[in-house]
Amino acid sequence: MSSLDLIRLFLAVAEERSFTQAARRLDISPTAVSKGVRALEKKHGVPLFVRTTRSVALTDAGTGLLAALGPAVSQIEDAFNELSRFQSRPSGRLRLTAPRSFGFLLARRLVPRMRAAYPDISFALSLDDGLVDLVAAGFDAGVRLGQSIAQDMVAIRLSRPLSWSIVSAPRYFEQHGVPERPQDLLRHQTLRYRFSTSSRLPPWRLMGPEGELLLDPDALLTANDTQMLAEWARQGLGVAWLPDLEIEEDVRCGRLVRVLTQFVPETSGLFLYFPMRTQNQPKMRALIEQVSQLAIEGALDVSCA
Repeated sequence: MSSLDLIRLFLAVAEERSFTQAARRLDISPTAVSKGVRALEKKHGVPLFVRTTRSVALTDAGTGLLAALGPAVSQIEDAFNELSRFQSRPSGRLRLTAPRSFGFLLARRLVPRMRAAYPDISFALSLDDGLVDLVAAGFDAGVRLGQSIAQDMVAIRLSRPLSWSIVSAPRYFEQHGVPERPQDLLRHQTLRYRFSTSSRLPPWRLMGPEGELLLDPDALLTANDTQMLAEWARQGLGVAWLPDLEIEEDVRCGRLVRVLTQFVPETSGLFLYFPMRTQNQPKMRALIEQVSQLAIEGALDVSCA
């Protein structure tokens, strides 16, 4: 095998965490995968995987190699995919990242439409509420709140501004009282989102009589998943700041109660974002075309989900 073949083989095993699944993905035999990994480990003198009868895990050396090779291979694939602009039909794999609470809308509205219009394009959708560096992580495009997108990215609006709420279970407010001013939250038990990459807790952005107010209350519990925060809030464990998309049904059924509604501003809304250098790829032009049309129709507006 060539060095590039061994790199593809290593990445397949590392991403699938399985020699068998990697073989199926590469359309080769598991024996060939095993021999290739052994050859790569022997060549460089370090073990890359820990193998048991039930699982495959990366060693520290393997983890470092994966982090280094992922973006590089993505750029190589993009270079070859660029050749497809000479073809009449867009093709290739689109790697997208989106927040968990919005990912189902992409799955329901965008993906089927793209598959119908461009059957030669496949999708790899990753759901992650945290901020994602597209280039470093090897994604073609992402969906995030407008204020979270780096200025060097191209951004296309997908939705109207999104509404958020401060909520908890009725029994929590019965026990701890209902906050009447934003500053009252500093005395409450709070459930806060934590970015998985930086471990940073984003402040709660509220609007007081004198303008924007950034609160940084002590967190009783933290998680990098808004669904987990919503569940803790339903259990009465504290107060959470969550997108209405996540908790509309809970509020309607009385499992959660909104407070301080007059102090919670809307966010900028959701945007598709991607590096400028990728927008001329046929698969990206197809994505931009379909997303723009769906945005015009309002089909990706979370209020219509």
